[in-house]
Amino acid sequence: MEMTPMAPQCGVEVSGVTLANCSDDQMEQIKQAIYEHGVAVFRDQEFTPEDHIKFGRRWGGIDVNNYFPLQEEFNEIAVVKKDPDQETNIGGAWHTDHSYDQIPAMGSVLVARHLPPSGGDTMWAHMGAAYDSLSDELKQEIEGLEAFHTADHVYKADGLYAQTDMGKNLRGHDLKTGAIHPVVIRHPQTGRKMLYVNGGFTIHFVGQTREESLPLLTKLLDAALTETNQCRLQWKPGTIAIWDNRTTWHNAINDYQGHYREMHRITLSGEALAA
Repeated sequence: MEMTPMAPQCGVEVSGVTLANCSDDQMEQIKQAIYEHGVAVFRDQEFTPEDHIKFGRRWGGIDVNNYFPLQEEFNEIAVVKKDPDQETNIGGAWHTDHSYDQIPAMGSVLVARHLPPSGGDTMWAHMGAAYDSLSDELKQEIEGLEAFHTADHVYKADGLYAQTDMGKNLRGHDLKTGAIHPVVIRHPQTGRKMLYVNGGFTIHFVGQTREESLPLLTKLLDAALTETNQCRLQWKPGTIAIWDNRTTWHNAINDYQGHYREMHRITLSGEALAA
């Protein structure tokens, strides 16, 4: 098994392994690579829905997404798709999945099923590298801070997606979410400090209003994206990406208007986060 960096501080491409029947030792190496690099990419994989679910269970647990449509025969698999006539895609802005849960998902296993002729890349950014890049003054300012996360404004009946042509595809309009997490967490496996806010679901700092929080929150969101802490994946048939939501943000690029794209995602269970 060989690992090739995708970018200076984010992402690794793994070759020489068949995910569907990887050994326990290979599984541990893959986990460690994802915890450290944020995302691992595997090419030319044969990966049936049954393989997808079996792999997710081997990792330790599956969180079924409450909003995305589910694969008819395999309800643990969420379907992330965009029709040729739709303009809005799912995940088309920098965010990290499930930060609005009390126990956020560890990460995701995303499998390419139907790809457009070109476009539809996914980008990731490493939040350990993001934290390291902050000034000492900014690190001191956010030390001990906590933030409130929710998805209600995104998925509710009159939320952001409901106002687009993607709204009809989604579920969970009546759900209520909300969680408080440290702004700086220690990664549960590596111990590395990570910046844990994101533009999609972080609303305000605890003890402050949204308006009071915005100047610092905006400063953090802007500082989190550096030239060296991002990587970009060009999908091909047989490509699988596995990422760590504690370590990374991601962004699904929406540049394939008029073409169909369908990806299958399993969300991996995580654990409570702490500073």
